[in-house]
Amino acid sequence: MCTFPFSMPAAPAYFAQLFKPTVADDMRKALVPSAATPTLRRRVVRGFTLIEVMIVVAIVAILAAIAIPSYRDYILRGQLVDATTLLSTFRGNMERYFQDNRTYAATGAFNPPCALAIPVAQRTQGNFVVSCAGADVAANTYTLTATGSGATAGFVYTVDQQDNRTTTVGASWPTPVPNTCWVLKRGQAC
Repeated sequence: MCTFPFSMPAAPAYFAQLFKPTVADDMRKALVPSAATPTLRRRVVRGFTLIEVMIVVAIVAILAAIAIPSYRDYILRGQLVDATTLLSTFRGNMERYFQDNRTYAATGAFNPPCALAIPVAQRTQGNFVVSCAGADVAANTYTLTATGSGATAGFVYTVDQQDNRTTTVGASWPTPVPNTCWVLKRGQAC
């Protein structure tokens, strides 16, 4: 085992004075509040400034100006599908009627599936009502029309025996050119 001949001498007496707390340390202790000393009260500011509130309102208004029209178009597009579904169903029913009767017109006690004699409740889906009354039904031709009401007012979809489709759109949507399809969203082209 190896030992070093070096040993540490005892600390001199003045060494303890070197580590005596200074005046700055005493002042720091005086500034720290304790249970015995009253705390320094600071005024705490809470709330928002008028400019901060105005900025938030402006941001919400911009987001609403973008989101609300998009949401309305989204809801309207969902309602327009009722017209196309209804017309497709009635077109299939008209073709079955033709196969049974060899005519699209009423024969005796039999009426075509979209005739006015059929109750409106059976010709309605969502906001659309299908009709093909009067001159729209002949022996070899027909034109089915789905007319919107309520939120879909102004929208009219048509289809004939040769599956020619047209759309009359509401005032806020542009009419497609050429008008040879069922328009289901704003700006859709045929």
